[in-house]
Amino acid sequence: MSRLQDIAREIARLYCPLSDEGIEALSTILQPLKFQKGDTILREGTICRALYFVEKGMVRQYYYKNKKDVTEHFSFEGRIVFCIESFLKQEPSRLIVEALENSELFAIPYDDLHLLMQRNLEIAMLYRKILEHVAISSQEHADSQRFENASERYERLLREKPEIVLRAPLVHIASFLQMMPETLSRVRNSSHPTSSRQAQSDQHDPWWMHAARDPLKDNDKN
Repeated sequence: MSRLQDIAREIARLYCPLSDEGIEALSTILQPLKFQKGDTILREGTICRALYFVEKGMVRQYYYKNKKDVTEHFSFEGRIVFCIESFLKQEPSRLIVEALENSELFAIPYDDLHLLMQRNLEIAMLYRKILEHVAISSQEHADSQRFENASERYERLLREKPEIVLRAPLVHIASFLQMMPETLSRVRNSSHPTSSRQAQSDQHDPWWMHAARDPLKDNDKN
């Protein structure tokens, strides 16, 4: 099995089951790309012409507001990243996508995807499932910003996406959670369990809770 078929199979596993024929069809339009840390994947004012599946590394979407960059989204292994409004309308994006780490992505080009969907209902369903996933994720993040306080937003991120807490720079995490870096530092310090509570819960905690007891200390240097 080729590497492109392996990637197509992984995308199907994560988003929507495909038959062997569907896997083969998807693999024919995948385009491998590599980016170094700090590279811009999509520039502001350009059209998002592909969905990008992250096989390795981490990327972020951000925009500028009042001359400050605001992080809107992180994507890492097993996630798809794209600027949804620009992609759907095929109009210039107001968002920027950059690599936070050396990253390997696989592009699913807009034109190739839509041609394939016209003759393959499985691929059309896959695309629908990807859009549903992105819409739900965006709504959950928006609701978190609206209805949760700073501590609750941080705890949700730590619980649901610990990879971001462990790997992304502090300043970008703070921006994503809509708080100042100093506020994030206070929140994460106050969120640590007491020694007695930690001792009682250690044996029941998932693996990432142990890995992320104080995950941002190293990121303070970034």
